[in-house]
Amino acid sequence: MSGNTKEETEQQFVSEAPVEEENGKKRTVFRGELALFITVMINSFGVVLMLYSGAGISAISSVPFAFSEVAPVISLGTWTYIFQAALILSLMIMRKKFVPAYLFSFVVGFAFSELLDLHEAWIDILPKSLGFCVLYFVISYLLLCIGIAFSNRCGLPIIPTDLFPRELSQITGVRYSRVKIGYDVICLCVTAVLTGWDI
Repeated sequence: MSGNTKEETEQQFVSEAPVEEENGKKRTVFRGELALFITVMINSFGVVLMLYSGAGISAISSVPFAFSEVAPVISLGTWTYIFQAALILSLMIMRKKFVPAYLFSFVVGFAFSELLDLHEAWIDILPKSLGFCVLYFVISYLLLCIGIAFSNRCGLPIIPTDLFPRELSQITGVRYSRVKIGYDVICLCVTAVLTGWDI
């Protein structure tokens, strides 16, 4: 492995080849770019499949979804990257500087948003009986869990909706868990207002 420190290797999630463990067994690891690609693919499908199951949507995707419900002329994917752009802009304002990594995060988020629309275009072909809806929920829940795990370990900029609470925690010095909970609660409150009042 070319000159990486132990810390860098552990953070990167993937190396170029299998890594020899102390007990003599080999474990296969993936490159961070591959982990990020898998994350975007399965998370976008997981969000759409969970919506199709009728079980709701994750907190961070709820705001764009609410806007797509009250203003359906714009798709869920488009509202998602509009929301992500607002998050990236607010982070740069708070940091008072241009951060190139944030733009890469937006590119990843844009790909995620386009995949949302792509999956929404074909998802209606799936049967929608109660049994299938329960199955879709279970599958989508597992997919999102796997996607989040890959996202946290890939070592690359993640989509803006996930990046925002992490960066806000660093900027404000407030513990990440508190920022994340507050962020999710605000997203859910905004969603409730938009969909409940149908503005």
